[in-house]
Amino acid sequence: MDPIVVAAATALVGAMATDAWQQTRTAMVDWWRKVRREQAETVHTELESTQVQVLAARERGDADTEQALAGIWQLRLQQMLDEDPAIGPQLQRLLDEHLTPSLLSTEQSRIQQNITAHAHDQSRQFIAGRDQHITGL
Repeated sequence: MDPIVVAAATALVGAMATDAWQQTRTAMVDWWRKVRREQAETVHTELESTQVQVLAARERGDADTEQALAGIWQLRLQQMLDEDPAIGPQLQRLLDEHLTPSLLSTEQSRIQQNITAHAHDQSRQFIAGRDQHITGL
């Protein structure tokens, strides 16, 4: 999955639980209108539905549901990017100018951490965002 898609979907779902959601939703729908005009109103409705689910998940402390909702938007955005790679810079701009700034600073740092690794032949990689303990190698 393209890192920008992961970041955009994660930021989108995270923004749903912030005071900036209305402005963020408007920016997302406006972007969608530019790249997929015929889907913009449906997306508006789906964003509202997803927000209700995110707020309920946060109230229950259900991070798995929130992650699953982000996954749904990741798939959707990835499909759009696969069909039209030219929208990549526009999605990056949306992420930089609207999605990420609407998040709390702790969530912003999570969005901005992109790690890319490539393993070849018999090599091993161990990547962690926190402590890592490896035994039995």
